[in-house]
Amino acid sequence: MNAPLLPLAVREATAARMLDMPAAEFRQLVAEGALPPPCRVGGHERWRVNDIEAILDGSAALPYEDFEL
Repeated sequence: MNAPLLPLAVREATAARMLDMPAAEFRQLVAEGALPPPCRVGGHERWRVNDIEAILDGSAALPYEDFEL
């Protein structure tokens, strides 16, 4: 039996759900630099799952010190 395929990158709505926040709030945090920008695959914007996981486990780079979440 094959193991389920886990995504390497996800759409904006999925990335926001992974962080349990509305897509509009996710977009705002990306625009402010608090969350990583998407990568482009062809004409598609996708967020790397490992970047989102790094935010949650604390291994992601921290935003500028004067930025407030």
